[in-house]
Amino acid sequence: MTSSKNGATHKGKGGLGKGLGALMGNTSLTPAKDKVQEIAVAAIQANRYQPRQEFEEGALSELCDSIKAYGVLQPLLVRRLPDGQYELIAGERRLRAARMAGLVKVPAMVREYNDAEISEIALIENIQRENLNAIEEAQAYGRLMQEFGLTQEALATKMGRSRSHIANFLRLLKLAAPVQQMLAEGSLSMGQAKPLLALEDGKLQQQAATYVMDNDLSARQCEALVRKLQANPQLLTEQEQPQEKQQTEESVFLRDITDRLTHLLGTQVHIRPGKKKSKIEIEFYSQEDLERILSTMSQEANASRQQKIEALRKVSLSHPFTV
Repeated sequence: MTSSKNGATHKGKGGLGKGLGALMGNTSLTPAKDKVQEIAVAAIQANRYQPRQEFEEGALSELCDSIKAYGVLQPLLVRRLPDGQYELIAGERRLRAARMAGLVKVPAMVREYNDAEISEIALIENIQRENLNAIEEAQAYGRLMQEFGLTQEALATKMGRSRSHIANFLRLLKLAAPVQQMLAEGSLSMGQAKPLLALEDGKLQQQAATYVMDNDLSARQCEALVRKLQANPQLLTEQEQPQEKQQTEESVFLRDITDRLTHLLGTQVHIRPGKKKSKIEIEFYSQEDLERILSTMSQEANASRQQKIEALRKVSLSHPFTV
């Protein structure tokens, strides 16, 4: 699946079996009978059933630049409200980027849908664009089932997914809240998080999740760790006690280094320490931003090299020697 810069989506291998076209009773999101209207941005309210909670600022900025240059190429989908306003059905990123670009009106199609239908459409659109993280997708499934009385089988049919797929995502909502956050942020993968469900104690889940993240364990290694913790819940605590002072010192050191790198590079930097290997993650939001970061690092390296040369020159001048 690929998506163009201005919101056009192309469904590839592995897409939903049903999709938006099936839900709308048509194979196209924009049937010929629909007329595209220019609707005031201020008159469009957000979709109350939008499952996506996080919108990456760098990607929105790129889309904003594209809209400034070419306009909104793919119309939004909205429904009319009783008060004359409109509620967004599909096109959240395009609407946000249009606002950033300062557009007064955007192209949109008006459709009549009930609450259940627009909730399903919002979820399907995001899944098809692969924009939801695992927790957002799980929460969306749970909300559809709760608010509209759907069974897992009925939801699976509507979404074009297997029942086991729906069930596996819903189980993630049983994880402790901090573990869910790690999964949502991408610090943990689904393969790493699923074995933790076998640990009933939320605090132990969180300790295990932190250990898994710090040591970059595979899914199979996570399963082995969970079996050990089921036999001895104090295992991680026992391992941490002799190293508590050292870890505190390392934590202070890493925070200092993280702050210095963040200040130097002008972007968020994360250091992921581990026993065997550690990672430095540097955030960037566009190709230009990445070029800026690389230029900053190059300049810093050149400045450090020049400082060493100057230091050696001072030593050679103050302490003459012969060969």
